[in-house]
Order: sequence, then structure tokens, then C-alpha cells
Amino acid sequence: MGQIEEIIKELKVKIIETLGLIDVVPEDIKDDDRLVGGDLGIDSIDVLELVMMIEKDYGVKIESKEVGVKVFASVRALATHIFQNQKKKD
Repeated sequence: MGQIEEIIKELKVKIIETLGLIDVVPEDIKDDDRLVGGDLGIDSIDVLELVMMIEKDYGVKIESKEVGVKVFASVRALATHIFQNQKKKD
């Protein structure tokens, strides 16, 4: 399994925990499904919580709404953004 796949797996669990999604399991979240405005019902307040979690857990900032729109397109897009921008741990 590649690093992005590992981040995707981890993110699904963190999204469910961060947003307190009841009756949602990681398998319910498809890698390429829309995150915001999709089946999960994630709204702009949820996005703010996710932005803070990503900054805290991964050290990756989402600087602008434009970046956010691209990044929160899907779990895969989010994982790719984190992978590409994460500070390399020595």
C-alpha cells in the first residue's frame, strides 16, 4: 500500500471522529466521492473543523478557500494535498 492510500485510510477514521458522524464507517466513505456537499452532509462548519484537525495532526495548512475547494473535493484529493505538503519527519 502506498503512502497516499495509508493517509486515505487514516483520514476516513479522523473525518468520522472529528465530525462525530454517527452510523458512518470508513468503508462508507469512497476515496473519490465528493466530501463537501456529498453524501456525508459535510458543510462549511465541518470543513473548518477538518482544516484545524489537518493542521494539528499533519502540520498542513489550507491557506485559502480556493485551495480548500480543490483539497476537499474528495478524500483522495485531501490525502494527496497532505502527502505533498506535509513537513517531512526526520
